[in-house]
Amino acid sequence: MASPPQLQGITEPISLISPTPANLESTAQLENLLREEGLYESAEETAVREEVLRDLRGVVDRWVKRLTRQRGYPDGMVDQAIALVLPFGSYRLGVHGRGSDIDALVVGPSYVDRDSDFFDALAGALAETAAVTELQPVPGAHVPVIKMRFHGVQVDLLYASVCLPVVPSDLDLRDRSVLRGLDLATVRSLNGVPVADEILRLVPDAGAFRTTLRCVKHWAKARGVYSNVAGFLGGVSWAILVARVCQLYPNAAPSMLLPRFFRIFARWKWPSPVMLHAIEHDDGGELGLRLPVWDPRRNPRDRIHLMPIVTPAYPCMNSGYNVSHATLRVITEQLGVGDAVCQEIIKAGGGWGPLFQPFHFFDAYKSYLKVDVTVTGGEDDHREWKGWVESRLRQLSARVEADTSGMLLCHLHPQAYPAEPHEQRRTSSFFVGLSKQMTQPPAQQQQQVFDLRATMQGFTQEVYTYDYWRPGMELAVVHVRRKDLPSYVLRQLRSPGRQLKRKRAGDDSPSLSSPSASDDCESSSSSRNVKRAPAPGRIRSSFENKT
Repeated sequence: MASPPQLQGITEPISLISPTPANLESTAQLENLLREEGLYESAEETAVREEVLRDLRGVVDRWVKRLTRQRGYPDGMVDQAIALVLPFGSYRLGVHGRGSDIDALVVGPSYVDRDSDFFDALAGALAETAAVTELQPVPGAHVPVIKMRFHGVQVDLLYASVCLPVVPSDLDLRDRSVLRGLDLATVRSLNGVPVADEILRLVPDAGAFRTTLRCVKHWAKARGVYSNVAGFLGGVSWAILVARVCQLYPNAAPSMLLPRFFRIFARWKWPSPVMLHAIEHDDGGELGLRLPVWDPRRNPRDRIHLMPIVTPAYPCMNSGYNVSHATLRVITEQLGVGDAVCQEIIKAGGGWGPLFQPFHFFDAYKSYLKVDVTVTGGEDDHREWKGWVESRLRQLSARVEADTSGMLLCHLHPQAYPAEPHEQRRTSSFFVGLSKQMTQPPAQQQQQVFDLRATMQGFTQEVYTYDYWRPGMELAVVHVRRKDLPSYVLRQLRSPGRQLKRKRAGDDSPSLSSPSASDDCESSSSSRNVKRAPAPGRIRSSFENKT
């Protein structure tokens, strides 16, 4: 048995047991499966990723030197002027694979601001770069970002201006003095780099952590619970959960960590937080930062968080802040399924393939809300509008469950399904699966009719408050049954040997009085169009009800 490691985490390890030869063989099988699934990139793809970062640094270097000269600084300072480009997320953790995004942070000097210099000047320079496509600045996001493809690789670029006239090339973002005088958006932008570094520092075996995290991320994407914007969990949340299990079993191999991951979190008593070390504050210290830190003992707003997964770098934050009652239920259900599958694999001594089987969303429900996002214009406009609607979809699920007193349950599917462009119109559809709360007596369930017209209308009006709304950006929310799914969805779902289940007579799909794409949806009102007056210069929507 290995010697006890230094304590890493907020509790003692559960077990110090080391892997057996069978465990090591099972781990090798896991790694082979990941390679077969294309989760490790080739040498050529690694070279492209390095080229992206090198060329991006070149663009950023020219940008900051040009701004320094324009500000009237002397030539000597222009020569010294730099802005760091620091990758974080999966790339910094070492778990990126084929097709992975690159999350990168630009750290610039105090005289280079985010609004005019980053989102205008740098975005303009990137737009003129031949290697850049699909450029989309998103200044109003919770963490302001420029999205783009660089040499075909998706890049999310953040910016932070630190209170230094010259940024040193060896700047340590773990030094709290870097945070002095920064606004919260800048602090959130900076946080990604030290969070990744702290996670790697706090796990006892980085190799075992990386393999296990690759497995968990692969599983989460297959089961439809990998999406921070949709209210599920993003990469940093899954990384913290895996890191916590690694702390509890510091000598375990990935084939041992993976089933323990599902066993622990399928039974976790939320909202008890998951933390890699104790919460740290900066009350009255020399720096006097007093930045908001996630801590429900001090902050009443933090007490309403449903799935707190706390980042390990100061100021610690809840990376699961987007999780709602609806998405927490789905995540917990899927973790339970993962736990059961792992136990079967261990019992039967079989391969790991069954764990990563995809969740067939359109087989699971008989009734759906279809959210159509339409733009009359180009692909850039469509991408912008779709991104905004996607960021609000979790509110639709929350509204439906609240307005039906929890009797109608929602499962948001994080994937968008694009229709074929028609002339100048581009449409993508999102779907929310609907099911009845099974605690009701069967007779009462059959009698329930849900009128969601006001719910859908309220959600639509909320979406149309988008600050950058333009004519041609449209939204429609309708109820569809499985048999009425659009042809463009069915074409993308078809696979050899698989067919969607069709609606049977007497099924238990909920009866809805709502805008519907099918005529079998009950309604108490006559067919009519309802047009809402837009806010001055901004909002216009049409809302159709069918009997």
